[in-house]
Amino acid sequence: MGERTSGPDEPAPGAGEAARTAGPAPDLPAEASGSGQIRPLVAASWRRSARARVSPDGAARVELDEDELADFRDGHPLAAAMPVIRELMGAYATDGEHLLAVCDAAGRMLWVEGHPATLRKARGMNFVAGARWSEAAAGTNAPGTALAVDRPVQVVAAEHFRHPVRAWTCAAAPVHDPRSGRVLGAVDITGGRRLAHPHSLGFVQAVARAAESQLALLGPAPGADIASLAALGRDEASLSLGGRRVRLSRRHSEILVLLAHRPEGIGGDELLTLLYEDESVTPVTLRAELSRLRALLGPDVVRSRPYRLAGGVDADFAAVDRRLASGAVAAAAGEYAGPLLPASLAPGVVRLRERLAGRLRAALVGRGDPGLLADWAYSSWGEDDLVVWRALCAAVPAARLAPVRARLDSLEAELSAGATVLQRPGPHTRR
Repeated sequence: MGERTSGPDEPAPGAGEAARTAGPAPDLPAEASGSGQIRPLVAASWRRSARARVSPDGAARVELDEDELADFRDGHPLAAAMPVIRELMGAYATDGEHLLAVCDAAGRMLWVEGHPATLRKARGMNFVAGARWSEAAAGTNAPGTALAVDRPVQVVAAEHFRHPVRAWTCAAAPVHDPRSGRVLGAVDITGGRRLAHPHSLGFVQAVARAAESQLALLGPAPGADIASLAALGRDEASLSLGGRRVRLSRRHSEILVLLAHRPEGIGGDELLTLLYEDESVTPVTLRAELSRLRALLGPDVVRSRPYRLAGGVDADFAAVDRRLASGAVAAAAGEYAGPLLPASLAPGVVRLRERLAGRLRAALVGRGDPGLLADWAYSSWGEDDLVVWRALCAAVPAARLAPVRARLDSLEAELSAGATVLQRPGPHTRR
């Protein structure tokens, strides 16, 4: 969408106003180049948006149709918090001619509600349920940037990266799972310049905390035997159990990941081979680690003969696997926070990590959705993934092909150069 979309009211001229009249730029907007005209948070977000090749004149992409959206949000954890969010924000949004919005952790809008006239105007920039507003897809905006930095964010008028959004002001705060701490999504208030006030940021932050409290009340009571294990995208897992959250050592993280994957239990000899590369490690070492783990978590959490967890475990990597098994590729990608214990060298964990990443990568390539592929390709774990970059090159619209093609050519050149070095005879190689 090349034309600027009018908002509910025009913003007052601000620090970033020059960019609005300067026209689209393929790289970083002028204010983010270090001139000091905008806030550091916004400048950093613009740099990330430019690296992700967000078009300043583009529009958000609608990824979920009505049927997909209904199924997805009905099963989303934030659905349980919507009554509280509506109670706190609904009247404020309608009376103030604003919008309340709630998105998932991937920036997909699940609910967009509020004043009817403002809803109609927001459709002009695809600020609608089912559209993706992550920072990597839509540039600097409050919900997308709040998810990117994992803290409350306000974006005022011309601070937005995209021109069509610069007539709007928004404030958003991330919402976390009260047990695991992982980001579930964000709550947002969007409207005109009347929202350009610090109170707006405090308001959405309070709503996010209320949503988390509601989810905690609806979750397992303290002492329940269902634990929550977060191990994706982190070297040390976090376990929530009995109302407390424990950060685990790397070895204890590996043990719990393997036991969560095998709820039926694992014999001592097999667990030893799954944990240690060094075949000389003795069972005594394993028993010592398990003893320390029991001292940390409690004597009844890990049982023996075979080693197993006493209660159920809600593991984030298992949830992604379930989503893939049901064909919910977008949901699986949204919940994938990164490789499973990426620094682990434990053979069993390495196999699980590669299996999950391989399944998700294959599903993304098979689906051919440019938005989902771009999320993977521009992530820290996917930036050198040649398979995904090739798939993205084939799926991306022609108008956005050039930077993707350039990155793919660079990767293939690096691969070719590496192969040449490996094949070149060394100083002691017989010719």
